[in-house]
Amino acid sequence: MGWLSSTRQGLFTMADDLEQQPQGWLSSWLPAWRPTSMSQLKNVEARILQCLQNKFLARYVSLPNQNKIWTVTVSPELRDRTPLVMVHGFGGGVGLWILNMDSLSARRTLHTFDLLGFGRSSRPTFPRDPEGAEDEFVTSIETWRETMGIPSMILLGHSLGGFLATSYSIKYPERVKHLILVDPWGFPLRPTDPSEIRAPPTWFKAVVSVLGRSNPLAVLRVAGPWGPGLVQRFRPDFKRKFADFFEDDTISEYIYHCNAQNPSGETAFKAMMESFGWARRPMLERIHLIRKDVPITMIYGANTWIDTSTGKKVKMQRPDSYVRDMEIEGASHHVYADQPHIFNSVVEEICDSVD
Repeated sequence: MGWLSSTRQGLFTMADDLEQQPQGWLSSWLPAWRPTSMSQLKNVEARILQCLQNKFLARYVSLPNQNKIWTVTVSPELRDRTPLVMVHGFGGGVGLWILNMDSLSARRTLHTFDLLGFGRSSRPTFPRDPEGAEDEFVTSIETWRETMGIPSMILLGHSLGGFLATSYSIKYPERVKHLILVDPWGFPLRPTDPSEIRAPPTWFKAVVSVLGRSNPLAVLRVAGPWGPGLVQRFRPDFKRKFADFFEDDTISEYIYHCNAQNPSGETAFKAMMESFGWARRPMLERIHLIRKDVPITMIYGANTWIDTSTGKKVKMQRPDSYVRDMEIEGASHHVYADQPHIFNSVVEEICDSVD
């Protein structure tokens, strides 16, 4: 795990970087073209985590198959309550929870980690079929839980993380005290009527127009030294969302370095999706498989591009179970960053209902 050193009031475990080994002449040439590395991702993430006021521990958790999951635990000393585990969405990482981590760890331990194939975690080759890719993600989450020694948890997932948290809850319901889905991706079936299809976000349409059927964020890697600027151009909203913490381009840099590496998780996501808004294996067809005694809360941004009617459809499929759906005004897809105070309050209320 490495040496412990203090940063402000927190604890930070220094860990070796998982530098990706280039394969082939093109891969060995691209790193020189792309102004990124795992070391740069580590450095920008460290700037983000320095904002934490509560004690925290950041380290790699080694899985039996040699993969490593980058994990941040906040308030590790609060062991009397069920821990909250937060799973980020596509293209994200632990750093994007910075507006939430202190509040949500005030009375219980909070764990967040970079999904396999994303952020600072290992980037293995995933199965190319949708079921195999999904199972690889879910198995890594369960193996991580076992290695961490977490008996049960309140499981929260955003977007792709919500899809995977639901899949996890189908397979391991005894580990989940409450499932919180935040603007979850991949639930509805793709409509046959084009007029019923919600328009994807503008930034995604721009990327698709450039890259067609390539990996969703390939433009960041192909753009080389212009990649960091593309993040700011396509997603200027992220700088505004985190403006209370960072006046500079810290968050844009973090998103760039998370996604300019080997696109392992990104390739798995592509295998799982029919198009950006739909999954090849829609979760609405399987949500009834979650054990009846697992309570579910679905939190949407009122202005999201995600289909918010999914919440009501989940209620219909689980008539004998607790299902609550709600919308947060003034929030879009990234609810946790658009309205962090309201979001934190809602999640705290759910956690307190558990214990």
